[in-house]
Amino acid sequence: MKQSNMRTLSAIVSVVISFFGLVGFAHAQNFPNKPIRLIVPFAPGGSTDIIARAVGDALGRQLGQPVIVENKAGGGGSIGALEVMRAPKDGYTIGMATVSTTAANPAINPKIGYDPITDFTAISNIAATPNIIAVNPSFPAKDFKTFMAVLKANPGKYSYSSSGTGGIGHLQTELFKSLAGVYIVHIPYRGAGPALADTVGGQVSMIFDNLPSTLPFVKDGKLIPIVIAAPKRLAQLPNVPTFSEVGLAPVNRMAYYGLLGPAGIPKDIVDKYYAALKVVVADPAVKKRIEETGSIINVNGPEAFSKEIKAEYVVYKEVVAKQKLALD
Repeated sequence: MKQSNMRTLSAIVSVVISFFGLVGFAHAQNFPNKPIRLIVPFAPGGSTDIIARAVGDALGRQLGQPVIVENKAGGGGSIGALEVMRAPKDGYTIGMATVSTTAANPAINPKIGYDPITDFTAISNIAATPNIIAVNPSFPAKDFKTFMAVLKANPGKYSYSSSGTGGIGHLQTELFKSLAGVYIVHIPYRGAGPALADTVGGQVSMIFDNLPSTLPFVKDGKLIPIVIAAPKRLAQLPNVPTFSEVGLAPVNRMAYYGLLGPAGIPKDIVDKYYAALKVVVADPAVKKRIEETGSIINVNGPEAFSKEIKAEYVVYKEVVAKQKLALD
């Protein structure tokens, strides 16, 4: 090909690239110009739902379009996650990202249908939330030492509920079991709300759940707190030790609740969400609502959140391998 023709072709390519770049820029500049769907991959009443609704309205006001929260429960969060993955890459469908959907469930289910690292665009974490083991008041222990003694003396007698097979409640309990040398039967549910209801009702002995959804039942005396995964003891539960205090530091992992979208969302749109989130969590009413649940605000941006997701995924892949876990 002659040099002049090469220069002409190069110029055409440059024009095309510039054109589509300007189109993408214009799209991002106009975003959003219609309502946004925020998919919560669990049933109403659980921690993910609480955090989503705490920020959803305020996020909509900040962006100038309503943010409509939709609960898409099932499959340990995978049904909602798949809906987000398959959505158009225009930023109008986003989802709540949890350890269950981006680490624990993919770690145990090779047929889940998505890769948590490559099939999503990380937007930002919103909050880090302690996790807690709590028991029904009928359980014959009210503190960690007695709790351990009862479990070790009665392998397989007691059960624990979770938001579903492959969720964080399931795999974090399995991590606890592997380190503590105890055996508790797993009873999976379709979300933390139903799991909590049956634990409060006494059909299941205990739950390893996120603090926001469990704390109201603890305050009402309907559940007894045993041990918590948090950097330090919480002001709301000053007598409850952390896993680090009782010699189980690897279990001392908090949950995250963040935002993600399908892979390929334009960076300018991601940046808009991140900027809006920072303003939203600075609102005293939103900040109070999140912190009342025992959560710690942690809006950290797309790069840091992406690294966080990868790190948790690695941890729970190891748990699955060590415990030889598989879907029922």
